[in-house]
Amino acid sequence: MPLIATTVAFTVTEQLREGVEAVADWIYVDNSNVFIEGQRVSAVQAGMALDIWDALNNKILDHDYRMSFGKLYTFVAGTDPEETARAMLFGSRPPVNDAIWDLAKKAGFEVVTHDRNAANKEKKIDTGIVAALTRDAYRNAGEGDVFTIVSGDSDYVPAVEQLVADGFQVDVVFWEHAARELREACSNFISLNQHLAALRP
Repeated sequence: MPLIATTVAFTVTEQLREGVEAVADWIYVDNSNVFIEGQRVSAVQAGMALDIWDALNNKILDHDYRMSFGKLYTFVAGTDPEETARAMLFGSRPPVNDAIWDLAKKAGFEVVTHDRNAANKEKKIDTGIVAALTRDAYRNAGEGDVFTIVSGDSDYVPAVEQLVADGFQVDVVFWEHAARELREACSNFISLNQHLAALRP
């Protein structure tokens, strides 16, 4: 099953863009994290779980929920790719089907994939995002550039805290149940919950 079923259109509804005040220059997406947790949010909205904590504790997902690579890209980067310095999407194998990642590339993402470890975990995703984020911040960014992480994992907190302390704007775009420590560490937190339907293909 593909991690994200997609369309690559860059047109989004007004609902999708409403409430988003800044467009990121540097973007780092944890594909599995945003997609799977989106399925969890969808399960709550569909009445399959009492609330997000019920969905988390009982591993309840809406397996019918899909997200568009193109709409996600537009949500965080805007409609003009020329204004985005870098948009990276990190994924894991399986799936081994390159067609999935080709769709992400067509949507505007630079795709980085890693094999899962023996425990079926994706630790290289977290460390890969931190490495790219910090390298770009200290070597490549211009004054006033905005960094955005699309993930809700608390593993990013130390890097985010350091970058914010050094004067960088680091925003987090994710579902409402993102780790509290990450929400507090970042410059701005933008919730995807109200855009669940608009992000569908």
